[in-house]
Amino acid sequence: QVQLVESGGGLVQPGGSLRLSCAASGIIFSSGTFGWYRQAPGRERELVARITSGGTTNYADFVQGRFTVSRDNAKNTVYLQMNSLRPEDTAVYYCNWRAGYVERWGQGTLVTVSS
Repeated sequence: QVQLVESGGGLVQPGGSLRLSCAASGIIFSSGTFGWYRQAPGRERELVARITSGGTTNYADFVQGRFTVSRDNAKNTVYLQMNSLRPEDTAVYYCNWRAGYVERWGQGTLVTVSS
């Protein structure tokens, strides 16, 4: 059974940093593409960053060089390092894995950026 478990969310002040983790099990971790998405209250879920099995990354325009997605195949974990956080980054962040027609989501972790 595929399981994605996010962690690392919390309350941070504007300008601060957080690192989110997504621990995966039940999959061939080195395969597929991992994505980080977020959903703020009253808004649709949107892509934040994505990393392929080959390590290619892409980011949403609003990231503007502040976030970095990475994967550690030895630890079956994907990370999202978020720097220079802004109040508008407040959202539930979700880990997503996709391989062919199969897709799975984690339960999400809440990030709140506030002073």
